[in-house]
Amino acid sequence: MKRSEPDETASSPDRAVRLEGDLKGDLPPRIVTPPPGPRSRAIAARLAAVESPALDARRAAREGASGADQGPIVYARARGANVEDEDGNRYVDLAAGFGALLLGHGAPEIAAAARAQEDEVGLALGDLYATRVKAELCERLAGLLPEPGARVMLGLSGSDAVTAALKTAVLATGRAGVVAFEGAYHGLGYAPLAACGLAPGFRAPFAAQLGDHVTFLPYPSASGDSGASDDLDACARRVRGALASGAIGAVLVEPILGRGGCVVPPDGFLAMLRAACDASGALLVADEIWTGLGRAGALLASLDQGVVPDVVCLGKGLGGGLPVSACVGRAGAMRAWGAHGGAAIHTATHFGAPPGCAAALRLLDAIASRDLPRRARDLGDAWRASLASRTRGRGVHRVRGRGLMVGVELEGGQGAALAAARALLARGTIVCTGGLRGDALTLTPPLTIAAPLLDGFVDDLAATLG
Repeated sequence: MKRSEPDETASSPDRAVRLEGDLKGDLPPRIVTPPPGPRSRAIAARLAAVESPALDARRAAREGASGADQGPIVYARARGANVEDEDGNRYVDLAAGFGALLLGHGAPEIAAAARAQEDEVGLALGDLYATRVKAELCERLAGLLPEPGARVMLGLSGSDAVTAALKTAVLATGRAGVVAFEGAYHGLGYAPLAACGLAPGFRAPFAAQLGDHVTFLPYPSASGDSGASDDLDACARRVRGALASGAIGAVLVEPILGRGGCVVPPDGFLAMLRAACDASGALLVADEIWTGLGRAGALLASLDQGVVPDVVCLGKGLGGGLPVSACVGRAGAMRAWGAHGGAAIHTATHFGAPPGCAAALRLLDAIASRDLPRRARDLGDAWRASLASRTRGRGVHRVRGRGLMVGVELEGGQGAALAAARALLARGTIVCTGGLRGDALTLTPPLTIAAPLLDGFVDDLAATLG
């Protein structure tokens, strides 16, 4: 796959790549100053003097692991699949707000919906006095589950949604225990942190406050060296063994690992968990914060696999860039919330804020009208195949994922992935790293990205890896 030539008829002096359909404005990279340039460095230094020292410490650790400068660029402007930094460099953004910008930066329909709502009501009174748009959003979200009676709890982040889901499980079952999976990331609020299997180091400093109620099991991989059927059989035995204790109220799972490296489980994984939960009385909680809303090629990845979870967690892309999340539960799972004498035991000032609700409604409209799950599936299939073909023999262990949720696992561990990410930044592409060992490039571009920009990345990655 080759980078497309610029469209000579474009009015921009940079000439946009030829786009498809109604997608407009995506441009190829343009580097005028090696990043991070002096303006980015100056602003980053100001920030480092006043923000948490953890972030500087992380950069230093990454420089030691990769041997590459990890100084940050500073965003100045962004539109579509492009970011421009304070030094005038233009990048193709294959991170897209950690996957949250499903329609890209500055999507006009999202901005217009939020602005119009701000003109009407910018903030209501939480769960006491709501707005019409909150009611409309909750109706739309409840309709995602294929049975009547679903209920919705809104939040601001994916971490909020997981917290609500875990609270739901203990209320519904009376059991505090949770089964979670190694490599999974559910957020860093205290309830999700306790079940965060990506890195034990995230939990260790706070272990005394988190309790000891989570059982971590290996996440099975369809591309694992041991073979998918062996992985699934072994996982099923472990899950049934954990649930046999009678202490587990929730099995918390990502249908595809996100930050853990875009690991796709073997066929039948979610169905096995559904059956095990049904047999034990535990709730199946699907964390669809990464996979949901089209990212993995379906509106909900769990439903696409023929499984209806008891609770679904949504976040990241739900607000098109505005903070809004949701915990959506089946009627039976959510019923226990009404048994506490009317006490408001889970709420916050900005939950259900009207601009976020309006943006989420417009986001759901755009996903449906543009058939973005299908586009993500088709475009992602071709992109992964091209990435695998062009990088064969160049230090890539495997390319995996589904839809526009792609992981490129590199040989050489975390240092190799961090060095590759920085080399790609120098060429004008923003990517993140992930994986259980930090050895993967995680790629989550906007679902609306122009296909030629994905082609260009294939060329740049092949050149970067030599």
